[in-house]
Amino acid sequence: MEKDNPRRAFLKKATLGSAAITSAPYVFGASYKERVLLTRDHLQENFSINDQITLGLIGCGIQGIYDTTSALQVNGVKLVAVCDLYTGRLDRAKELWGKDIAVTRDYRELLDRKDIDAVIVATPDHWHKKITIAAMKAGKAVYCEKPMVQNFVEGHEIIKAQQESGMACQIGSQGMSSLGNEKAKQLYEDGAIGDIVLLDMYNDRYSAEGAWQYPIPPDANPETVDYDTFLGRAPKTPFDLTRFFRWRNYKDYGTGVAGDLFVHAFSSLNYILSSNGPTRALSTGGLRYWNDGRDVPDVTLTFYDYPKTATHAAFNASFRVNFIAGSGGGGGFKLVGTEGMMEVDSNSVKLTRAKLGMVPGGYSMIAYTEATQGKIKEEYASKNLETRLSALDVGETLWEAPQDYKGAHYDHFHNFFTSIRKGKTVVQDPTFGLRAASAALLANESYYKSKPVLWNPDTMKLT
Repeated sequence: MEKDNPRRAFLKKATLGSAAITSAPYVFGASYKERVLLTRDHLQENFSINDQITLGLIGCGIQGIYDTTSALQVNGVKLVAVCDLYTGRLDRAKELWGKDIAVTRDYRELLDRKDIDAVIVATPDHWHKKITIAAMKAGKAVYCEKPMVQNFVEGHEIIKAQQESGMACQIGSQGMSSLGNEKAKQLYEDGAIGDIVLLDMYNDRYSAEGAWQYPIPPDANPETVDYDTFLGRAPKTPFDLTRFFRWRNYKDYGTGVAGDLFVHAFSSLNYILSSNGPTRALSTGGLRYWNDGRDVPDVTLTFYDYPKTATHAAFNASFRVNFIAGSGGGGGFKLVGTEGMMEVDSNSVKLTRAKLGMVPGGYSMIAYTEATQGKIKEEYASKNLETRLSALDVGETLWEAPQDYKGAHYDHFHNFFTSIRKGKTVVQDPTFGLRAASAALLANESYYKSKPVLWNPDTMKLT
């Protein structure tokens, strides 16, 4: 992206609305290191008992519980019913939210209830489309967990259903609404990193739980688990508790590491850059350690091409997930540009800017005589490639959320419920959700076909 701003201008803009923790050393030619406090004020309203947004949860597993816990922190929201196919989770719902909560193993009972305004869809991926569309047709607002869909075509069906129903539909990549994303977008648009050239995302894990080997409860059996309903449209298989409780490990029900983890990064990336997504993907990887019956890789590397657009230069993106990282684990999301780099997460943004070396040093000069070296130095000096301006604003700034920040998950639900009450646009609607999900699904498409795949990010279709 072309920037008309002077090299220093972005720092003045970036600190607007932020509280400095350390003084900002705006000294010409000096490197700096500073910390800045991010702020956001939500309007806190009180609502009467008769003015609550009533909520239903469909899928009371790990993510469904975390979703609902965050949703209930928003003022004016009341949970009234929970659906799950394992009765132990229905018992858990009552432990968490009270014995008066209605429970069922049939999601249609929630959609039929007139006292439910919105539902959270936190089911396995292969159920997202059917339940999300049915909920909107039933007049419910929907918070659908990521990835929005299991395959590309389904996304267009959800977009159509949302447009026809007019119901609010938020896709649940919770980091989308974070303070970190908000600041990163502002910094990028202010020219903090110049033109983007590379996105580097990685997620390393080193535990059985991190690799989705979730515990299977001892009371799970054909009486307490509705396995046939769980299968839905997937191929019929004999009763299998491993498939039910560890469904992410199977492409019949989930979308692998790409659909589960890449999609968060694509949501942030597309938001920060105002981008529609990549045009090409090439993926490799394999099943290196967790040979537990799963049919998705536990190590994945995917490379993407982003085209030049009105909001960003052409660049490449590298996505990596390793579920057997002997280093102990960790993750990162780095936007690397021609003038700086941003490391972004939900609670912080670290901007690093370095001086670009344009004059040859000792490494290359060693091949020439002393006399020739002198002439080369004179020639470069005459070009004035390393100006005083190029030495400005070299250093590091860390923007951090305050300790009492409620988190990106809360912010994402606050946006969702505000859209329901006031008719505002959600931050991650189905069109945005499909672009994020599709970019992730391209990794699977390439991996299983063993070849690059092409994508049109505008029409959201394979080419």
